[in-house]
Amino acid sequence: MSKTDDLRLDVRKMYKLYINGAFVRSESGRSDPIWDGETFAANVARASRKDLRDAVVAARNGQSRWGSMTPANRGLILYRLGEMLEARRHELHLRLREGVGASKSEATKEIDATIDRTIWYAGWCDKYAALLSSRNPVSGPHLNLSAPEPMGIVALVLPDRPALLGLVSTILPPLVAGNAVVAVASERDPRTAVTFAEALATSDVPAGVVNVLTGLRDELVPVMAKHMDIDAMEISADDPLRSMVETEASHNVKRVRLRRDDGRDWYDDHAQSLDHIERYCEIKTIWHPVGI
Repeated sequence: MSKTDDLRLDVRKMYKLYINGAFVRSESGRSDPIWDGETFAANVARASRKDLRDAVVAARNGQSRWGSMTPANRGLILYRLGEMLEARRHELHLRLREGVGASKSEATKEIDATIDRTIWYAGWCDKYAALLSSRNPVSGPHLNLSAPEPMGIVALVLPDRPALLGLVSTILPPLVAGNAVVAVASERDPRTAVTFAEALATSDVPAGVVNVLTGLRDELVPVMAKHMDIDAMEISADDPLRSMVETEASHNVKRVRLRRDDGRDWYDDHAQSLDHIERYCEIKTIWHPVGI
């Protein structure tokens, strides 16, 4: 072995923000260190309020394209995301073992469930509208039809655990319904969320449809709650910021969805459901006269 080999240092990965289909550093230049025990592992970008506003602009542009796609096309794209997660199985395995402390069998179980859930939701893209639509009984010579439409931009405060399965179970239902997402990753170890974003970047999901921010929740969540161009938010019912979110969201009648994380079995069938898709739909009702 040469002296050069003895002096070589490992190249540490810099985990960036995922905004508008690109990996970018925070405009503030800030980052936070991540430690595996007492060993330095990586630097993770700390998103600023400006980064969040940029993500919302990107999401609005991305949603107009995503929501106008045919449901079948959205399903094919989410299926492609499942393929990309399968291709990154080894890297996801490392993230769960090093960052979360999962055992080999626990990491394998979570990755398998994550990929299966992604494919499951991909299959719902061209089916949920038929089940959520209805012809309503009316009194008079009219036809009254109700059908689901996207809400728009959904802001998500992702669960800490399970790092990967909880993330996918939270992000996919709004996407199936045609929404765009701005997600704040777990503070405990956001590397899994960024690795998921790397799978997104190599899939066919259009730029801006999913934006992943890493940073401090206390700094980002209040801005999300006050932002007038965010249409809905999801946050854990046990989150200390919940009360503030509900209060600030009232200013633009932002829908607030509360998620039960405490004691929840993310592997259970109830963790994947048509009900989760329906939560991110607006039901539009159309009246039409009927000829006699």
